[in-house]
Amino acid sequence: MLLIVGGGVAAYKALELTRLLRKAGVAVRPILTAAGAQFVTPLSLAALAEDKVYADLFSLTDEAEMGHIELSRSADLVVVAPATADLMAKAANGLANDLASTALLATDKPVLMAPAMNVRMWQAAATRRNLAALMADGVRFVGPDEGAMACGEFGPGRLAEPPAILQAILALLAGGARPLVGKRAIVTAGPTAEAIDPVRMITNRSSGKQGYAIAGALAALGADVTLVSGPTALPAPPGVRRVDVESARDMLAACEAALPADIAVCVAAVADWRPAAASGKKIKKSSTDVEPIALVENPDILATLSQAGRKRPKLVVGFAAETHDLEANAKAKLAKKGCDWIVANDVSVAGTMGGDDNAVAIVATSGVDRWDRASKAEVARRLAQRIADTFAK
Repeated sequence: MLLIVGGGVAAYKALELTRLLRKAGVAVRPILTAAGAQFVTPLSLAALAEDKVYADLFSLTDEAEMGHIELSRSADLVVVAPATADLMAKAANGLANDLASTALLATDKPVLMAPAMNVRMWQAAATRRNLAALMADGVRFVGPDEGAMACGEFGPGRLAEPPAILQAILALLAGGARPLVGKRAIVTAGPTAEAIDPVRMITNRSSGKQGYAIAGALAALGADVTLVSGPTALPAPPGVRRVDVESARDMLAACEAALPADIAVCVAAVADWRPAAASGKKIKKSSTDVEPIALVENPDILATLSQAGRKRPKLVVGFAAETHDLEANAKAKLAKKGCDWIVANDVSVAGTMGGDDNAVAIVATSGVDRWDRASKAEVARRLAQRIADTFAK
């Protein structure tokens, strides 16, 4: 694919996006605008892309080896990230005064833009007109997100996070197929938090990255996705409805409220126990012995959804985070919970909990399918496609 990197502080995220794309096996050929080069260097972009960085429209060498027409048509997809107000305006109005805008005008391939700009610029009438024109021309968009900006303002205009852009790219590279249109999915993600008192809680190290990636991958294939999320700092994937919860009981209630559904993927690391009674005020230190905290078992969300009667999703997928005896424990969990698949991963491997990579085994009654270590985005894409293939049978 061709990656056009526009100017702006958000250009640094293009480096992370490039890294994720290469880990997912996507070839990246970068075009760096003059403004983009003020924020990221050609050397860093070339190193991550493992390809030459193109920048000059009038480079005789480049025109001989890879002219701007060939450059714009040799890729399967053209991605602009960040897509500045200037780049959007040029593309909307057919201007072509540098390599990036010329490539956009000359391409006959799908174009995906990830806008990034000041909130006032994003809301300006001219930008709204340009956005409408580009969408009418068939340009796809991911983001922008809402949040704090480098300029100190808050609102829509932040570049979508690299994993979300990656999901949109992978969906387009898959041909834009949406085999899960009409299917409803529930995905749980992140940790749960069980209150000890107003300050302390029982929780775990789950980042939510794998669950969020799966929710985004299912949405990219057309599913109507409800993401029931424990406390995380992650933005909701594009096209996903997020319900924020804290405790396991809250998560179960949100899942049951989202039924009926065709698919349930329980990725969340749910606390097995909670304090029998949470204190209404902070428990203070004292010179006396600390009272032991009595624990009670939390509801089993995966088992509950697997036994939901007429509302049971057709496909229920659980996750098993294990530190030893991975497949044996996953098979036992599959039998105990009554779900259809267990996705087992070894969290004793450094960088799995909270990291960007995962190696999993899909355990079903029909056997075990072992996948090599890959980015969590790639694991999510493969799992979503396996789910789609199951419904196509």
